[in-house]
Amino acid sequence: MAEINDILQAAIEKCGSDVFIIPGSCVRVKISGEVLPLLDIVLKPDDTKRLIQQVYDLDHRDMIRLIEQGDDDFSFSISGVGRFRCNAYQQRNSYAMVLRVVSLSLPDPLNMHIPPEILQLADLKKGLVLVTGPAASGKSTTLACIIDRINQSRSGHIITIEDPIEFIHAHQKSVVSQREVEHDTESYKTALRAALRQSPNVILLGEMRDLDAIQTALTAAETGQLVLSTLHTVGAAKTIDRIIDVFPANQQQQIRIQLSMVLRAVVSQQLLPTLDGGLEPAFEIMLVNSAIQNMIRDGKAHQMDNVIYAGANEGMRTMDGDIFRLYQEKHISKETALLFASNQDLLKKKISENKP
Repeated sequence: MAEINDILQAAIEKCGSDVFIIPGSCVRVKISGEVLPLLDIVLKPDDTKRLIQQVYDLDHRDMIRLIEQGDDDFSFSISGVGRFRCNAYQQRNSYAMVLRVVSLSLPDPLNMHIPPEILQLADLKKGLVLVTGPAASGKSTTLACIIDRINQSRSGHIITIEDPIEFIHAHQKSVVSQREVEHDTESYKTALRAALRQSPNVILLGEMRDLDAIQTALTAAETGQLVLSTLHTVGAAKTIDRIIDVFPANQQQQIRIQLSMVLRAVVSQQLLPTLDGGLEPAFEIMLVNSAIQNMIRDGKAHQMDNVIYAGANEGMRTMDGDIFRLYQEKHISKETALLFASNQDLLKKKISENKP
């Protein structure tokens, strides 16, 4: 039976993004969105437990949380191999894990197809910027590119609070403090409140998970810091609604006013399978202007799509417009375009009207 080091090395050599170690299956690897066998041997529960124990030993970590709570999430490195994010969990009275391959080098925005309008968000000095999308849609990669642009371009103190840390940022023009939840701090809430006393210029909050985190992030943005974070939503309107809905009804109007004053941009992204077997992102970019501010304050987030559509000259773009661009450039199929569209009927009509 292969050791975990050998399995992860093989996954990297095949350009895999995720490794699946689950009883009753062979070891599998995700390559360009497709889950494929990596080893032929079917794993028994004892095999998966042994491999998981090897990962915990590499990180000098106790398995008590996995045993008592049923799941655990952390990152670790193997010298000469790479850095990985591990999610270990219990299933059907046995143990399993999924390992995400994390690049040791920072991503190249050009190779990641990140538009310049998103990278220009690094020029902001204060306010709240949200990057949203489904799990594994590239949110952390986009944020890493923005943080790197800030780090290269101006002096200051950048604090990242993550669970776990996915990209390592060296000190450049800025000094960078990177804190991992549970390793370096008890929780997002604790670390975020502490960050406000650490003279930050930029705070990266890995995820706005609950009311306390959202409220503290809004306060940080209000007091002059640039705050970057993520949510698992697609589209600016749904993102605004999600934030407001977290709060009790009697606080929601005050939060609308606060959010309208501090929000600077919402970037939503999805990863689409391409015709050549790869993945490419499609983006919606909403840059907050006076019309957007009024809609947030007045509870009319559902009207934002019209402003985004009309704001192309300001650097905005709609998700369906970007998907249509990928289709026109022959990067994706018609079926893929319609599958990921927010309004399939309108996109289908647009494709029909623009046939060569």
